[in-house]
Amino acid sequence: MAEENTDAAEGAAPQQPRVQILNQYIRDLSFENVAVQNGKVPEGNTAFEVQISLDARKLGENQYEVINKLKVNASSGEDKIFILELDYAGRFAIQNIPNDQLHPFLMVECPRMIFPYLRRVVGDITRDGGYPPLNLDNIDFVALYRNELARMAQAQEEAKTATVS
Repeated sequence: MAEENTDAAEGAAPQQPRVQILNQYIRDLSFENVAVQNGKVPEGNTAFEVQISLDARKLGENQYEVINKLKVNASSGEDKIFILELDYAGRFAIQNIPNDQLHPFLMVECPRMIFPYLRRVVGDITRDGGYPPLNLDNIDFVALYRNELARMAQAQEEAKTATVS
């Protein structure tokens, strides 16, 4: 009788979420060394404009591709130094995550898991381009996700207003 109760309790318990990184890779990479191409040696302080966006898509049963899209513009005063564009992706096997939590998971947790590797690639590319390695600051993927949701809500509201007018 005790065994039956144990089995019933196990059947009622929800299964734990499972996430496995199947692989991660550079999907697209461009490094334009503007200063060197123009025969200039950068002087003074370098300013970095960093933009990041995210994308995700379903690949198959419980498999998803998540892409961190990074763009870095480096300049010194009015002079461009380099432009780095990198799409770094991970393929994930995800199980036991409720559908209402899947989108935030794909857009927050998955990018967070592969970000350290993206950071390493950026450091290597900038160093190999002839500059000190660029060590990216941590990214708050929760804030990035919330900002994107707010932007989409505003765009929908503007579309409704434009339709009514």
